[in-house]
Formats: sequence, structure tokens, C-alpha cells
Amino acid sequence: MGNTGHTAQNVVAMSDHRTHVGYGPLAQVEAYWEALRGNRLMPRRSDIDPRGIEAALEYAFILERVAVGVGRLRIAGGHLRDLMGMEVRGMPITAFFGTQSRPRVSEALEEVFQLPGQTTLHLSAAASYGRPALTGRMLLLPLKSDLGDVSRVLGCLVVRGEVGQTPRRFDLAQATRRSGIGGATRALRYAAPLQQSTLPRETGFAAGKASFTSATTGELPPYLRLVKSEQE
Repeated sequence: MGNTGHTAQNVVAMSDHRTHVGYGPLAQVEAYWEALRGNRLMPRRSDIDPRGIEAALEYAFILERVAVGVGRLRIAGGHLRDLMGMEVRGMPITAFFGTQSRPRVSEALEEVFQLPGQTTLHLSAAASYGRPALTGRMLLLPLKSDLGDVSRVLGCLVVRGEVGQTPRRFDLAQATRRSGIGGATRALRYAAPLQQSTLPRETGFAAGKASFTSATTGELPPYLRLVKSEQE
């Protein structure tokens, strides 16, 4: 993805990897990332060669961490542009989500950087005039920068359904995370966001709590607290 001077060792054949019906590009990107990292916790950004995920390039992207919980798109495939109806490079990845889901997405993204592991976000968009209902998945895979810090993400976004009028934005229904090499899988299922007309009025600097239930008995400690203005 934009890098030159790679050797053939970064081009991994995907023909032997099983793909999932409807979400094949995600499986291809994940298999490529796994093959590159080998016994390491994660590969480097400089290891990525677009030829290794040629069949999934339309759906792939690379994020750069620019602040806590904020990742901006540095490279993005045509599928992402189609969903927004515009060029998306330089946008925060939260631009693809509705206001109520953005804090949750920021927390999930920061976990990718702070506790490196694979994260899959399950997305949905309700139908409205000129916009059919959509479902999708976003895969987030950590990468080390050339300086050795975990500040890049190799991602893949696949949305199923007719796009309709753009831009399309999504609600976060579930986040599934697998930490480390052979680490345990942890899933969070989120309640559907409230409609704007039914949102409770907050007073002062009070912040509403995200509703979720853990699919496992353990929960990560609340080491992050994102304070976000609703005025954007």
C-alpha cells in the first residue's frame, strides 16, 4: 500500500486460506496479517505490500493514530469512498459512524493500540428514505511504525447491501476482540442507540454511560474515559 522496495517475502498467496461467505476480503486481509507477523505480536507497517491483498484492496485501509482514540485514514480503498460519496483520506475512522456510536468506536480503536490484538466491529445502518438497510464488518489489525510504536492499523471494511444515497453512517452493534498470539476472544454487544428525540437531557457536564453486556465473565478495567462534545 504505497510502499516500494518490497521483496517477494511480503507477498503471501491467499489461495490456501478459507474465506467467509460474504466477507471474503476480511478473511484475506486477516490471513495476510497473520502470515506476515509469524511469531511476532504484529508486523510492521513497512511489511505491508499491496500485492499480498490485491483481491481485497478495494475494501482495505490504513489508519494512523494521531491522538487518544483517534485514527485518521492515510490510505483507503474505493469501497470506503463509495460509502461516503467523497474522498475519505485524512478523515477520522469515526466519520463512518453515527454520533451515538463514535465514543464506543474510539474506545475499541484505542484498545487496538494499547492492548494490541485483532478487533472486529459489527455494523448496521437502519433504512431511511433513499437509504436501504445495511450490515457490515470492520476489521482492525495493529501495526508497528518504523519507530517501533504501535500507531498504525491495517483495516478492512465490507458492507453488504445497496448503498443508496451517501454518506452512509453506521451504528456499532458488537465488537469482538482477540488479544495477542492465541489470546482469548472477548465480545461486547451494544444496545441499539437511542433516537435523538428520546435521548434524556443531560445536566452540567454529565455524560451518559454506554450500555453493553460482556460475552465473557471478565471485563477490561475502565482505563480510558472519553469525554466528547456533541457539537462537531
